[in-house]
Amino acid sequence: MLARLISNDLPRSRILAVLLVLLLLALAVAPFIVPGVKALNVAAKILIFVVLVASFDLLLGYTGIVSFAHTMFFGIGAYGIAIATTHMGPTWAALAVGLMSALALTLLLALVIGLFSLRVRAIFFAMITLAVASAFQTLASQLSEFTGGEDGLSFKLPQVLSPSFELFEAPVLGTSIDGKLITYYLLFVVALVLLLALLRIVNSPFGRVLQAIRENEFRAEALGYRVVVYRTLSSVLSALFACLAGAMLALWLRYNGPDTSLSFEIMMDVLLIVVIGGMGTIYGSAIGAALFVVAQSYLQDLLRLGSEAAAGVPLLAALLSPDRWLLWLGLLFVLSVYYFPTGVVGRLRAASARRMARGAAR
Repeated sequence: MLARLISNDLPRSRILAVLLVLLLLALAVAPFIVPGVKALNVAAKILIFVVLVASFDLLLGYTGIVSFAHTMFFGIGAYGIAIATTHMGPTWAALAVGLMSALALTLLLALVIGLFSLRVRAIFFAMITLAVASAFQTLASQLSEFTGGEDGLSFKLPQVLSPSFELFEAPVLGTSIDGKLITYYLLFVVALVLLLALLRIVNSPFGRVLQAIRENEFRAEALGYRVVVYRTLSSVLSALFACLAGAMLALWLRYNGPDTSLSFEIMMDVLLIVVIGGMGTIYGSAIGAALFVVAQSYLQDLLRLGSEAAAGVPLLAALLSPDRWLLWLGLLFVLSVYYFPTGVVGRLRAASARRMARGAAR
């Protein structure tokens, strides 16, 4: 039953299986085990990035397409929710209209961008997508009547998702079951369903054709597969999942602006997470997103503790200053790429395969 649920794509490593189970359990019980606004925000950000990174991995890791327009679709999903609820009010109908409109616009733009890949390849296609994403961010900043410009849009959600809503009068396990917590578990369920859907896609015959195209496009064409059609479908599916991730972000923040969902920094974060987790592995998006977001959120706190502990050694205390957290974050990523060139998932699976091979040889 479990194998069917994960589309027969087993972790193929005991350590990886344990990490995935622990991550799932941690995200499921985080609001009750680690109370506080920051911990809940970190857990929600992990859920959003898992979907966003997995959708990008479908494009890069499984199809071999490098695109910098992914955050544009992420932003479209967030703006769809923000604009609809701002103009129609905090209703479920507004959420539905915003999401459907965002998905429709994403589908159209993904098809248009996909047409560029028919004539433009590799780095030139990547540069075109970068230009399109930059133009869209500029457009979002200038159309202040619809998008709120640089200030963005703050909006309200239906009452049950509002922080002021209380499902029970008394706390459960010391935690109030309010609208914010309900929103979190809505994101949890959506992220889990979307991740399972992506696992189903990449392990289907369609997904295997995408991998064949990634390995050798000309051979796949010679075998009778219409590479153009498969590449375009991959681009569209990837964009639609990114749009849904953007909608998740808007639901959580109840705000959206150009820097929130369209920033190029988000695109760089996604690329880093894909590399850290392991390209061509949907599981890598979950492991990579968790490692990245936790490091990004708590590294400053750890450095502050280290700096205070090393107060007697001025040079060491200066190196461990929380102001230098980006330096240490970059160093951690360099080390992770050096020691895990195929990503965490790739390294764990390779180690497991070697152990099995040695066992069989005996």
